[in-house]
Amino acid sequence: MLKNDQLDQWDRENFFHPSTHLAEFARGEMASRIITGGTNCHIEDRDGNKMLDAFAGLYCVNVGYGRQDIADAIAVQAKELAYYHAYVGHGTEASITLAKMILDRAPDNMSKVYFGLSGSDANETNIKLIWYYNNILGRPEKKKIISRWRGYHGSGLMTGSLTGLELFHKKFDLPLAQVVHTEAPYYFRREDLNQSEEQFVAHCAAELEALIEREGADTIAAFIGEPVLGTGGIVPPPAGYWQAIQAVLRKHDILLVADEVVTGFGRLGTMFGTDHYGFEADLITIAKGLTSAYAPLSGSIVGDKMWKVLEQGTDENGPIGHGWTYSAHPIGAAAGVANLKLLDELNLISNAGEMGSYLNAAMRAALGDHAHVGEVRGEGMLCAVEFVKDRDSRTFFDAADKTGPQIAAALGAQGVIARAMPQGDILGFAPPFCLTRDEADEVVSKTAKAVKAVLG
Repeated sequence: MLKNDQLDQWDRENFFHPSTHLAEFARGEMASRIITGGTNCHIEDRDGNKMLDAFAGLYCVNVGYGRQDIADAIAVQAKELAYYHAYVGHGTEASITLAKMILDRAPDNMSKVYFGLSGSDANETNIKLIWYYNNILGRPEKKKIISRWRGYHGSGLMTGSLTGLELFHKKFDLPLAQVVHTEAPYYFRREDLNQSEEQFVAHCAAELEALIEREGADTIAAFIGEPVLGTGGIVPPPAGYWQAIQAVLRKHDILLVADEVVTGFGRLGTMFGTDHYGFEADLITIAKGLTSAYAPLSGSIVGDKMWKVLEQGTDENGPIGHGWTYSAHPIGAAAGVANLKLLDELNLISNAGEMGSYLNAAMRAALGDHAHVGEVRGEGMLCAVEFVKDRDSRTFFDAADKTGPQIAAALGAQGVIARAMPQGDILGFAPPFCLTRDEADEVVSKTAKAVKAVLG
């Protein structure tokens, strides 16, 4: 491929990159990486560097790169009908079919799917629907949303508030007042090291109960959580956590939103995280795995209980006043239909469970006893290694040392992409579901070399 040497300059002069140190990038202190192609678990940049993407983009290219079936479905839809809106009862074959396919796979208590473009806008939709729901039920004070520290739910005003990570609040005047946070189910970082997992679960439930008592149950509308904490550190919950939390929420008539943007459509080796952990949500947020990121699309899956109230609201007040221009965009919907078919045809969800289990076991075997590894953890095709200065005292490195980013960079130099997670020295892995055993071995062996290069 002929290299366009102007691209790097144009990139720095014109392109506002998300989650980037803007000044360093503009000054040329950060690399500009221009990606040109990809196949299965690998991507390639314009310099010809081929890299094993062990984070599937941003946990989203679940079926892998270069899937012709999805590309063809997008092209056919674009030629046939590139766009029409979904307002006032309009639909397309792709959007209607995809809604049916989602509900065929969703838990039995789910009723309808509202489509957006990103996980952030899906969670904004969820909050609006929750507020609408309580207004229709005559509960105008029941509006606060409980989220968890270290949770990730988006970058908007409400969704950035729901996110429990400092980077997404600092200097943005967030979180907004309607959002309150409770403890994350992060057993490794518990304050009381003497607590068993069972005791820690009881502690998390008690903290939630105390927060509800302080705020007043009649002011709290919903609780939102990822089945597995994602960007906050790839942290599976302790056994029994979701059952304990659900019991508290039901006691106080508080809705539960399962943010399945990362876990939905197979990343845990099951279709949804609610299936995996055996709890029931009133709303489910979906995005990344819905199209494997071949086109932007998200969704809010609305449960039966809420749907009946939304119908009542429109009988009383007329059409619901919520919509996006690109809701149920036919090209995104066509990508979603093809993606879900491919997941089934290639048995990729089963492979995610099997290869994810293998990856986690191999990573524990390689690094679990390292003097500076505090924990190797994961679930399904999610894995994380958390680094510490001292294992015995659980002393963490100084954030200024950037230990996690150094290890991620050392791994990247070997041609494997992993993610340095925020608020800690944590290396995260979330490969495409088509990962092979040989590729898993490569990820593990090169990670061990990167750790040795940085930490000895």
